Amino acid sequence: MRWGVGLIFAVFLAGPVVAQDDNAQTLADIRQDLTVLHVELQRLQRELSTTGASDAAPQGGSVLDRVNTIESEVKRLTAKTEELELRIDRIVRDGTNRVADLEFRLVELEGGDVSQLEETTTLGGAREAQESESAAQADQSAQSSEDPQLAVGERADFDAAQKALDEERNEAAAEGFAQFNETYPGSPLEVAAHLGRGRALEASGNLTEAARAYLAAFSADPEGEDAPDALFELGRGLGRLGQTNEACVMLHEVGTRFPGTEPETKAQEEIERLGCQ
Repeated sequence: MRWGVGLIFAVFLAGPVVAQDDNAQTLADIRQDLTVLHVELQRLQRELSTTGASDAAPQGGSVLDRVNTIESEVKRLTAKTEELELRIDRIVRDGTNRVADLEFRLVELEGGDVSQLEETTTLGGAREAQESESAAQADQSAQSSEDPQLAVGERADFDAAQKALDEERNEAAAEGFAQFNETYPGSPLEVAAHLGRGRALEASGNLTEAARAYLAAFSADPEGEDAPDALFELGRGLGRLGQTNEACVMLHEVGTRFPGTEPETKAQEEIERLGCQ
């Protein structure tokens, strides 16, 4: 290892750069310390840079000899890399502590509030890089949990059908939701589309097809987030078709399968209205 790393150790590990009492240091002295640290870090970076030359390539000999040479060189380089990594870690830790001390004294000399000092950034930006990576992962995770992966145009098509339903354009909504499930089979929004179609058909007075749509919604994902609503709508729809016995079975099933949910409360009210046993 060339003299640069040894000089850095001397700067970082030998104590204060300026041989004065800490309390006697001036603002200029502290700024000079920071400058020295900066210069030595630049030298370390240059030492870590490759010159472009390499004498590690095996020359001549049998295949086995060349393989052994390569293996030996890999071991040597691995050992040197690990040694350098350990030395750099020690330099970074000590350098970071010294920079934090200098920042404290700078603020103190300038009459600032030392209690407002933030944690010193690790030399080389290691902490910033780690925090940025963690933030990016968190954002990606949040985005994945909030909105499932959808095909291009999938969300737009669903929203168009939902808008038609909200505006009471029921025939257009029913057609839009039906077209959606044909275009995007197995979509994460499949159950919601079946429910939307059922409500549009029910509002149009087509109770039989509405009940079938609710049944399709529940069958598509019996344990999913929309399953309680789908099962309740199916039971209520059967009640409106005059199939009271079947309706009561479905409505009771809501409470059995999904206790404590809002659909269970609505199902209980419908059970009382129908006079289910």
